[in-house]
Amino acid sequence: MTATPTDSGPGRFTGLGPLMLVWSGQAVSLVGSAAVRFAFVVDVWSTGQRASAVTALSLCALLPQALLSPIAGAIVDRMRKRNALQLADAGGLLVVGCLALLHYLGQLHSWQIYVATALLGACSAFQFPALSSAVPLLVRKDQLGRANGLLSGAKSAASIGGPALGGILLTLFGIGPTLLVDLASYAVALVGVRLVRLTGDRPAPPSGPRRRITAESAEGLRYLFRTPGLRDLIVNFCVVNLVMVFGFALIQPMVLLRADSTALAAVNTAIGVGGVTGGLLMAAWGGPRDRGRGMMLGVIGMCLSALVGMAFAGGVAGWSVAVLIGALLMTVVNSQMHAIVQTKVPQEWQGRVFGAVMFLGYISVPLATVLSGPLADHVFEPQAAHGTGLFTVLGPLFGDRPGSGMAGMFFLAGLAGIGVSLWGLASRNIREIDLVMPDADDTRDVREDEGVRDEVRA
Repeated sequence: MTATPTDSGPGRFTGLGPLMLVWSGQAVSLVGSAAVRFAFVVDVWSTGQRASAVTALSLCALLPQALLSPIAGAIVDRMRKRNALQLADAGGLLVVGCLALLHYLGQLHSWQIYVATALLGACSAFQFPALSSAVPLLVRKDQLGRANGLLSGAKSAASIGGPALGGILLTLFGIGPTLLVDLASYAVALVGVRLVRLTGDRPAPPSGPRRRITAESAEGLRYLFRTPGLRDLIVNFCVVNLVMVFGFALIQPMVLLRADSTALAAVNTAIGVGGVTGGLLMAAWGGPRDRGRGMMLGVIGMCLSALVGMAFAGGVAGWSVAVLIGALLMTVVNSQMHAIVQTKVPQEWQGRVFGAVMFLGYISVPLATVLSGPLADHVFEPQAAHGTGLFTVLGPLFGDRPGSGMAGMFFLAGLAGIGVSLWGLASRNIREIDLVMPDADDTRDVREDEGVRDEVRA
């Protein structure tokens, strides 16, 4: 794909090139951010070697993303998508720049890293709805699956390359140059966004008096739940996400309990490789024509591989294959989910709707994480060791050695996910969402045609 200059202004591009400009800038930024996150974890751990400190750092990144996403989506709908993307990238650049300045002045302290992580999480709350709602302005409707696949693949690639880059930079040069690399990555992302011209990128004028932003922030959720097809799909998506997070939260403790940190590194790498492979597959394929049915079949495959397969796999090779396939299918499913929202929701609503999707998806993470650990430690592992409770039935399948209780939890989570997916296949609103629910631009065309006919009659 090549970008060709147009007469829209100096340095602007149109056609297929803008997607690659934005994608490459965001990919570089994601790698830089992942490198700095790794450096933050190492720095926080080195100050006291407390797991709670690392967990708190993760919550500082996660909670602002989840809680601010509805408000961020409402703000995104009030402005040009290109400006919203620039705002998110500029915010990240400012935060990292301040940290770098503090470091070189000798004033950087651990508490400032927590604050910076929360601020970067807030920037990410703006980036997701801005980027997701900008994609339909960059490519044709039939290319949305490919575009979303590229973006998902970039995130997975960053999850592999970012920590590796962060480890090298931290070892050779320290945290200061690592921060400078992330600073440069934000600048690259800003340049990429600045060079593109998004067709039709203008906020819709308000139909009445402008409401408060806090009132508008809830409209994305209301839009999802008053639209039958999207309502059923998002409820299914949220339950599946809860099940998958519940299972994925157990990967690290189960692998460490049954093997060692080297095995865990291999499994984590397999997750990243699966995500990259899924992104490349989507970029080349575009996804199934029947998107609702394809999503549900993909979720069944995810549950069978990453949950049920993980439960029965007996070593590093089996675990790696199971999570690789699961991560590949997860990328395909998420790309299709985004494409459905991008085609079914009017452009003027997409920021708020994607903010709502982000809120519903992320809010399940702390819930599932908080539940999975205590259940493993105090219920399933003791039952597996003594052959009591559920393990009077599951015992012959998973045994009684350490990790068997968590294997049983993987299995049960997989069955729950498959059950939810079968409900999705049974629901016509989900299975045939492309037939049941018209595309947003088709609805707009009908309204415009009706308006023209009304004018002719008058």
